[in-house]
Amino acid sequence: MKLDSTLGCTLVLLLLLTTVLSRTGAVPVPTAPRTALGARGCHMAQFKSLSPQEMEAFKRAKDALEEWLLLKNCSCGSRPFPRTWDLRQLQVWERPVALEAELALTLKVLEPVTNSTLGDVLDQPLNTLRYIRTELQACVPAQAPAGPRHRGPLRSWLHRLQEAQKKESQGCLEASVTFNLFRLLTLDLQCVANGDLCV
Repeated sequence: MKLDSTLGCTLVLLLLLTTVLSRTGAVPVPTAPRTALGARGCHMAQFKSLSPQEMEAFKRAKDALEEWLLLKNCSCGSRPFPRTWDLRQLQVWERPVALEAELALTLKVLEPVTNSTLGDVLDQPLNTLRYIRTELQACVPAQAPAGPRHRGPLRSWLHRLQEAQKKESQGCLEASVTFNLFRLLTLDLQCVANGDLCV
């Protein structure tokens, strides 16, 4: 009985202490999840700039893809990545979500191309993109800070990428991800890697 009352007093004291400290600001009160870039295991800063060798490999791959696409002569109905696509329009925690979707589509579209004559030139760039995506997945928040999972520009961008996969031909998707490749690497990836400093 004495043990129960001691335990009860301890719990009451802890509760009072937490309340007092929370109100005085001495202890952080749980709020919306911190930015994804503050998440444990998220190490995107390593991608602030890719090495010259990696960028050269991507340039060779893009040039080869563009020549290959010219032979296919595709006419496309829409652009999965509009010119207005700019990760700075999103909240910091939303940016890894958008970049992850962008990478997922790029890999889904380009991986089958490795079975063509472009296999050798695409191997290294695709391995780099897979590695970036693996690292990025540690940064994608499991849950939005409040309200619906995705809303605003992020929701419309994700919807646009999903719709493109249903409506566009494989050739159009190949062209879209090829022409978006350097923006993904030099703008979107660097924006996520820079976190709060990307403004």
